[in-house]
Amino acid sequence: MDVKYINPFLKAFSNVFPMLGISEIRKGNLSVKDGYIESPGVIIILGIIGDIKGNVMYTTTIDTAKSIAQTMMMGMPVPELNEMAQSAISELTNMLTANACMNFADEGINIDISTPTLIYGNFTAKATSSKVLCVEMFVNDMPFEVNISLDRV
Repeated sequence: MDVKYINPFLKAFSNVFPMLGISEIRKGNLSVKDGYIESPGVIIILGIIGDIKGNVMYTTTIDTAKSIAQTMMMGMPVPELNEMAQSAISELTNMLTANACMNFADEGINIDISTPTLIYGNFTAKATSSKVLCVEMFVNDMPFEVNISLDRV
């Protein structure tokens, strides 16, 4: 796993969130995890194929997911993580990962992504690699992690 795979995702955060009206984005800690990702409440998984392969797992709390969904839905109250809120958060991760794909393409790395799979509750997800780069992000001071498990083909 190459640490240079982080930058396209960081750039995607800077590109996508302001378009949604969220400008307070900051990077927290960077860590390496084994292939197991503990759910803090919500995990959204997208597969990556092409010049590199693997998956990206975005993790956040249910409260953070509801808050971001509320912003995406123009302030409409989101009292629970219902189907509409899940769809909004899934679309957010789709937008982030698609933007990262364009950033990879700028570096000569061509990849495609799968549709997002959102799962919520208390569980552990298994990444495609035994090592996962985890970038802790904060969106309006709320946690939103990017767990990157990619390898060159």
